[in-house]
Amino acid sequence: MPDKSLLETFETPTETPFLIEHINEEFTSVCPVTGHPDFGTIVLRYEPATTCVELKSLKLYHQSFRNEGIFYEAVTNKMRDDLAECMQPAWMQVITKWKGRGGIRSTITASFGDVPSCWQGK
Repeated sequence: MPDKSLLETFETPTETPFLIEHINEEFTSVCPVTGHPDFGTIVLRYEPATTCVELKSLKLYHQSFRNEGIFYEAVTNKMRDDLAECMQPAWMQVITKWKGRGGIRSTITASFGDVPSCWQGK
């Protein structure tokens, strides 16, 4: 199972609201039906409240999915839940964009908190 204990945080450097966006273009997991690898891009957008996620820990957390048989939707929602628990951001979006298989590409979005309208649908 993906390991949320890998996630570490640090104190937000300012009380002024700001946006953080991290993009992982090399995400992999495994299709639980076929056993074939799934390749995707993970976009994490959030406004920190008091803490930010540390990047090396985020990378290691993403890598903990590598051999996991898990559907796209479960990946996206698990990341949202784990990151929200870890950071308690003002708001957050986890967007997963999956490479095509069988002519179908998928994008899954899971949100936490009230995402400002300027970031909805991006």
